[in-house]
Amino acid sequence: MEKALIVIDYTNDFIDQEGALTCGEPGQRIETEITSITRQFIESGDYVVFAVDCHKKDDKYHPENKLYPPHNIEGTKGRELYGMLGTLYGKYKEKSNVYWMDKTRYSAFAGTDLDMKLRERGITKVHLIGCCTDICVLHTAVDAYNKGFSIVIHEKAVASFNKEGHQWALDHFKHCLNAKVI
Repeated sequence: MEKALIVIDYTNDFIDQEGALTCGEPGQRIETEITSITRQFIESGDYVVFAVDCHKKDDKYHPENKLYPPHNIEGTKGRELYGMLGTLYGKYKEKSNVYWMDKTRYSAFAGTDLDMKLRERGITKVHLIGCCTDICVLHTAVDAYNKGFSIVIHEKAVASFNKEGHQWALDHFKHCLNAKVI
């Protein structure tokens, strides 16, 4: 196994129209693609990581609280995977190649065991999909680059609430992180 898929923050709070920090329609438009890619990776036996933002209610020390409204609070519907992806995860969550990982920072590598999980499986290439292109996907990609992983970004499976930031991040992946954007 040389590749893994990291599904980043595709939750109700980031995607649903009523989500606490939603990117709304751009995120909703990628639902079919994100679900299809995830299914393909799971069914082919590749390692699939669901890297999901997790915050504590009323955590006054978390730095994001100065930037954003409370979101992805532990134990809430907002933290559940959005739409068809949630159904897909429910179907496959017991498979040995599917891993749910809580994260508390933008990058899926920051303060988690992701690097260890990938390396112990001999993974050298990470495929990134999810939300938000210019925040959590970007920071995960930068950390992956700095740790020596090859990076693939699935352009039709990433979204943001900031159109300009989304496009800037896609260019940054290509030109600064040597990522393949497909």
